[in-house]
Amino acid sequence: MFEEYLSSIEFPQQPSKLYEPISYSLLDGGKRVRPALLLIAADIFGARPEDAMPCAGAVEMFHNFTLLHDDIMDNAAVRRGKSSVHAKWGSNVAILSGDAMVICSYKLLQQAPAGVLPAVMAEFNKMALEVCEGQQFDLDFESREDVSLDEYMNMIRLKTAVLFAGSAKIGGLVAGASPEECELLYAFGLELGMAFQLQDDYLDTYGTADVLGKNIGGDIGEGKKTFLTITALNEAGAATRRAMLATFNEKKLPLGHKMGRIKTIYNSLDVPEITRREVKKYLDSATAALGKLEAGGRDVTLLREMVDALANRNK
Repeated sequence: MFEEYLSSIEFPQQPSKLYEPISYSLLDGGKRVRPALLLIAADIFGARPEDAMPCAGAVEMFHNFTLLHDDIMDNAAVRRGKSSVHAKWGSNVAILSGDAMVICSYKLLQQAPAGVLPAVMAEFNKMALEVCEGQQFDLDFESREDVSLDEYMNMIRLKTAVLFAGSAKIGGLVAGASPEECELLYAFGLELGMAFQLQDDYLDTYGTADVLGKNIGGDIGEGKKTFLTITALNEAGAATRRAMLATFNEKKLPLGHKMGRIKTIYNSLDVPEITRREVKKYLDSATAALGKLEAGGRDVTLLREMVDALANRNK
């Protein structure tokens, strides 16, 4: 239903370089996890799909805006198995098309039922600003060698998890769920989003490019601080830590060689297994939040299926 709705959104023909990249980025790819989360949450509490669909569109539009700008900041040439917008049209076009997507997301959000629009708008604005805060922390961390695990977890909470949490809560708001139920939806989405980002960290090193639809090793190549990196630095002895930092700082070292060295360190410190355990911890917390909703008489089967699907994802 959401794919049909998304493809039905019409953009002006001109200027083509503003709107073509929007359609290009929105269609043909994407997991649609955030809009699906919103729509399922709304359905659980009895909302009509047509009442929740514009909000789902707004969330997906905003998410894709962040990807356009993220790819510029990360100099990423591939997104979802095809050229990123900035690689295809240039950074200036990607910036402007991204800006237009933000405006389009608010136009969609305006179509929410009038009675819940103020609450929906407030949650969307809070979520959107926190995503920007998280992205800035992520950029700040690239030039620091002393990023703590607590700092990192707060960053991914802002950059990734709040978009899951806000999507779920907006679904509840559209459907008229109680404040307590909306907070349980938010808690569920937050824990799910944390697990999702930690899986992304893992897959960027241990996934495969053909399945992921993007090049792997970008985090290592860019010297990004991830759960794997920080965990390894915390677990490593002084000599291993120095070797690891030296490898990250070797700008001329080919990515394949850099990944080989870093993965060897990760494996020696059991970092993959530590990461998998952390993912499971957050998925278990998400499931616990669903249990409380279920105790209140709500059918959360589809959300449980979403947890299971994300637990086993490889892209």
